[in-house]
Amino acid sequence: MSNESQSMRIGYASVSTQDQDNAAQIAALSSAGCEQIFEEKASAGRWDRPELNRLLDQLRKGDVLVVWKLDRLSRSLKDVLTLMEAVEKTGAGFISLTEAVDTTSPAGRMMMQIVGSFAEFERARLHERTRSGLLAARAEGRIGGRRPKLTPTQQKEIIHLVDSGQKTAADSARLFNVHPSTVARLLARSKPTA
Repeated sequence: MSNESQSMRIGYASVSTQDQDNAAQIAALSSAGCEQIFEEKASAGRWDRPELNRLLDQLRKGDVLVVWKLDRLSRSLKDVLTLMEAVEKTGAGFISLTEAVDTTSPAGRMMMQIVGSFAEFERARLHERTRSGLLAARAEGRIGGRRPKLTPTQQKEIIHLVDSGQKTAADSARLFNVHPSTVARLLARSKPTA
């Protein structure tokens, strides 16, 4: 018996945030000839997807992973492409019924490679723009990070109020509408080190 004759279509169904019922997906996957369907009860936005992992572990050369829609596999393009690479490494194919993606054909494989190339190109451009922006900001004397909750004047005022005994650290935090830990860090920094 050849390996090709043992291959099968394996479906993957996953709930969405809006639709917590997989019945429509399962019906579509069954109609598409899936002999086995893995049903995920967790949203595709989560990283921990035990049913998808079980499916990928069992995938063999010649099998075809079938999903109703690409976003049932994952909402992240990067994650979809990573999963597609894993499927390709096993020698299996991939079909999305709604988007008409079919990597079992040469045209489908080419399309996924083009999509992957665009995604990689966009990641590289984003990285370069971010790097250029940070360098330009540093050249102008700006440093990244969160803005301080207290101005230098407010910091001096808090230190004065607490050191003179007019207010406690907790009272100062309420007065300036900041968390007590912000005041505690400020006071710790203001103490001379021995």
